[in-house]
Amino acid sequence: MTIFFSKLERVLAYFVGFLMALMVVDVTWQVITRFIMSQPSSYTEELARFLLVWISLLGAAYAYRTRAHLGLDILVTQFNVSVQKWIALFIEVVCLFFAVVILLYGGLKLVMLTLELNQTSAALQVKMGYVYCALPISGVLIALFSLERIFTSVSNIAGDSNALAQKNPEEL
Repeated sequence: MTIFFSKLERVLAYFVGFLMALMVVDVTWQVITRFIMSQPSSYTEELARFLLVWISLLGAAYAYRTRAHLGLDILVTQFNVSVQKWIALFIEVVCLFFAVVILLYGGLKLVMLTLELNQTSAALQVKMGYVYCALPISGVLIALFSLERIFTSVSNIAGDSNALAQKNPEEL
């Protein structure tokens, strides 16, 4: 299972990197057409905005997987290791809840609504539902990564319980 998540992380990293390179090319073209050619391109600003949405949401999933997101652990470090493991499990459950309810469920509702209303973007004439697909996709990714962490946390907590149960009463 770890191999699957490692490969998924690698694909996600390459895809976000590709989107970033595409955005650099897009914004460079926008600058060239605006300031050098004096005829600004009509689609580059909108494409850059859509790419930023996708990069942000998929990048958040990647950051969550690699533990690159910000976290304040000043309070958590005050507890002993066994309590810290339970707090870590609680945090992962909250992240899973957020990913499933807000990103996945809410994102799917938004995608369905905008596709049903046939809402399109002004310059590119792309259906906005496709742009908003970044929400449920990142929700699925974060939920998968969160489930992996929950299983790891539960096995760590269970391992500690088994280790305590196997000790002699004189050692405790």
